[in-house]
Amino acid sequence: MTTDSNNALGIFLRDRRSRLDPAVFGFSGRRRTPGLRREEVAQRANISPTWYTWLEQGRGGAPSSDVLNRIANGLMLTEPEREHLFILGLGRPPEVRYRAIEGISPRLQRLIDTLEVSPALVRTAAWDIVAWNRAATVVMTDYGSLAPEDRNVLRLLFCNPNVRNVQHDWETMARFVVGAFRADAARAGATSEVSELVEELSLASPEFKRIWQENEVISHGEGTKRLRHPVLGDIALEYSGFAIDGRPDLNMVVYNPVDPDVAERIRGLVLENNGRP
Repeated sequence: MTTDSNNALGIFLRDRRSRLDPAVFGFSGRRRTPGLRREEVAQRANISPTWYTWLEQGRGGAPSSDVLNRIANGLMLTEPEREHLFILGLGRPPEVRYRAIEGISPRLQRLIDTLEVSPALVRTAAWDIVAWNRAATVVMTDYGSLAPEDRNVLRLLFCNPNVRNVQHDWETMARFVVGAFRADAARAGATSEVSELVEELSLASPEFKRIWQENEVISHGEGTKRLRHPVLGDIALEYSGFAIDGRPDLNMVVYNPVDPDVAERIRGLVLENNGRP
């Protein structure tokens, strides 16, 4: 018999089921201890009561990912709790499940708004832009003027002549974006979700189709982006990508002007764009 001292999975399962109110799930009857009974958790997870009992007791070997997902649903675990369950049961986090979103938290928006001269974007694994700051509006693109479905980096790069024309080296940039997009989609478990976008762009742009079929995969943690800005002229922006904790489907990219003079001119454009003196 496995003891509590080396049965972290069993301890975690017992703790979580003790926190649930049986009445909420339609279970009744007198109880000596709080929470759901083992057989009730097994019923909700659609697994054998004996097998669930063995898991709590540290017997029966490693559970499958399907069983852990069923238990996570049965115990109403949060996403961090589900991840912890997998680490305890299998020694690894669960496979990533892609979630499409329409926006970000107000806290994250306030964070990127503090970057006065550094354009900042938050994008999904499908490279949809879901948040941006004022510097991004005046330096990159006025995303707020676009329909939500048009706020996609690949659609803009391959289908918008204005965006294409400001790129210092469009071909290199296009190859980089496609390779990084492919890696992001796979990492976030969104391969099937982006298939429609890939098909759309392959029909709309022979250049995208050609580059996509080369199957390049690129890492994009940091680098330098060069633009031919209509007001600022030729500018260089150092960029860094940041993961957002708990959201493998989101990535934040911050662009910092290399030239301090360009930074001050961006500040002026931001003030002018906001209508402030």
